[in-house]
Amino acid sequence: MIDYSTTQNLIESMVSERIVPGVNYAFIKNKQTFTSTVGFATIYPQVSQLSPFAQYDLASLTKVLATENIFLKLYGKGKLNFSEPLHDFIPEFTDRRVRLFHLLTHTSGIRGWINHRDELNHDDLINAIIHLPVTDEFEHKMRYADTNFILLGLVIKQIYGRPVQEVAATEIFAPAGLSETTFKPEITNCVPTALLNGQVLQGVPHDPKARQLGSDCGSAGLFSSMEDLIKISKGYLGLNPNILPFDQDVVSQLFENKNPAGVKPRSWGWDIRFDPESHYPLILHTGYTGTLILLDRVKKSGLILLTNRVHPTGNNQIFLTMREKIIRSFLIENDK
Repeated sequence: MIDYSTTQNLIESMVSERIVPGVNYAFIKNKQTFTSTVGFATIYPQVSQLSPFAQYDLASLTKVLATENIFLKLYGKGKLNFSEPLHDFIPEFTDRRVRLFHLLTHTSGIRGWINHRDELNHDDLINAIIHLPVTDEFEHKMRYADTNFILLGLVIKQIYGRPVQEVAATEIFAPAGLSETTFKPEITNCVPTALLNGQVLQGVPHDPKARQLGSDCGSAGLFSSMEDLIKISKGYLGLNPNILPFDQDVVSQLFENKNPAGVKPRSWGWDIRFDPESHYPLILHTGYTGTLILLDRVKKSGLILLTNRVHPTGNNQIFLTMREKIIRSFLIENDK
């Protein structure tokens, strides 16, 4: 019997306290799955009911569900081992120290301000990102940045000769039958996000870089439904081992800290949390729009949380505090 009642109450309180308009959430425990839908899809310009089948703008979950999984497929086939220099794929990036694993673990040290970033077109933005400097944080600090996965998306384009989003659609989602996981959703199926120039974004990525880069964006732009996310999560948990395009040995390597001692723990792509009692790693990733996947491969359990916390405005810091409470509550109840 699934019982995450404290976590469930925290999740649903976000709706009653008007922190988010609505929420779809799921708990997975071995062969059992519990799902629930509470609240509204929109509160502006009018109120509309939330569907359990709605598609959400996943934001940064794109990194691990799309871009990351292409790399893991190549890794599983022995075509990459992640020690390859970024320069080998993008010669304009001249610092030969930066390897693919630095990008995957956010330890590349690549940082820099891009002037008028949101006003740049596709080509100018890519050019600016490729020429960002490597700072003295290289290998010494884990600093989460979209830049790392945008560059990884460009690496995939060099390998396949097609944009990263097209590759993810054909190599990851279509073979798995994930028909609701797409970069081109039906607008009417999507939960709206923020206001932009007086219009509510719906079926269009909230992330401005995803809108600028289109199919070349490896850091954001993916939409999906709860049903599909449960399916793919079961792949990571070993409950549905055939849905991912790589074997379970590769999956098990995800549940390991890839960063050296003294650097914040991180797996390839995924953030790492630790079981409160036994201290083994769990994987976690969030999306700016209000999405979350947390998976425990040892206990075959997981939490999926889907909200549009940026609707109708993006300034919602209370959500971040509540999200951390929800994560901690799940970890505690998961040990019972």
